[in-house]
Amino acid sequence: MKKFIIIFSFLTTISCSTKEVHIQEIPIFYENSNAQPNLVSSNGSLSLSWISSKEENKASLNYSEYKEGRWTKPQVITSGSDWFVNWADFPAHSINQDLIITSHLKKSASGTYTYDVVLNLQKLSGEKIRENFLLNTDGVKAEHGFVSIIANNKKGFFITWLDGRNTIEKKLDGDHKPMTIRFAEITDKGDVIKESELDASTCDCCQTSIAITNDGPIVVYRDRSEKEVRDIYSVKNINGTWEKPNVVHDDEWIIKGCPVNGPKVAVNSKNIAVAWFTVYNDHPLVNVSFSKNNGNSFGAPIKINDHDAIGRVDISFLNDEEVIVSYMEVDDIGTYLKIKKVSFDGKISEPITVSKIDGGRNTGVPQLEIIDSEIFIVWTIFLDGMNQLKSIKLSSKNI
Repeated sequence: MKKFIIIFSFLTTISCSTKEVHIQEIPIFYENSNAQPNLVSSNGSLSLSWISSKEENKASLNYSEYKEGRWTKPQVITSGSDWFVNWADFPAHSINQDLIITSHLKKSASGTYTYDVVLNLQKLSGEKIRENFLLNTDGVKAEHGFVSIIANNKKGFFITWLDGRNTIEKKLDGDHKPMTIRFAEITDKGDVIKESELDASTCDCCQTSIAITNDGPIVVYRDRSEKEVRDIYSVKNINGTWEKPNVVHDDEWIIKGCPVNGPKVAVNSKNIAVAWFTVYNDHPLVNVSFSKNNGNSFGAPIKINDHDAIGRVDISFLNDEEVIVSYMEVDDIGTYLKIKKVSFDGKISEPITVSKIDGGRNTGVPQLEIIDSEIFIVWTIFLDGMNQLKSIKLSSKNI
């Protein structure tokens, strides 16, 4: 088995208007093929999970923490040879105090899209609490995935996912019933409780996103109407009760297939920001919208992209009234991963090009987090015939 560590770090200087932005690469341990990153910040700490795959079709879920300017040696959470590994439906994880919970997808039958969501709960020290248990307990051989997890205010976790238990049935017109989105809580013992359906009709394969407001959890996802309108919706839990889903903005994007391009939500105090991809008048867009009332309503969308958007967005609050948005767009020369700073009053910074990238599936869904005014981004690159992770950081001070 070939093992090696890239032990160098380099600094790239990018001119943005009259300011210079320094982008520093953070080396990551390389072994086999690595992809499907999930970057998470929690109480000032930064963690990363991803899938490492071997030629014999065995996959492992890895976890690392960012400490003292570097990624720690990866810890293997679990592994298997019967997983469903997909560039868009990547594992999720969350940390609450000394606990970490992770998700991955495991085949439940021979069909292409028949798989379950499997969870693992353990302490950060590695002590196992509950291993390889199912999130979805419906027993239906169908698609379950696109998981989002966040720590609750106690010792457990909130979790949401797309659930295909109804899709094996057909409606009167002969079409299959739609995908749904569901929610549950995971206790610190690994019990799945308070499961509920949030929306009976959603887009089939767009990433979901979850955050916690002052009222409770908020889930953001791509909806699907009977007329095939696939706009972004949010749904909130207040005092233990889920409200009716509301549209973030009436894009009125009608598309008969899933765009595989989900939204991201970020919360800071009572302020909420949502970034998403859509198409309007045949023009692909990346939009950001803010809410100053805990998600009861959202302001008019702010267009982010300058060229044709690919999307695959992420968003994080820089301070009380500004966010950093990452997104992919393409021009006549190539495809790029970019970031911009966006404020509540609609002011948008000049774009910063993080990297020229592959616009296909190999890039995956770039991940962004902010800690102490430093912006961290992780995505997938193709190197020496294999997928590998690339991790960078830059200061937000000159953006």
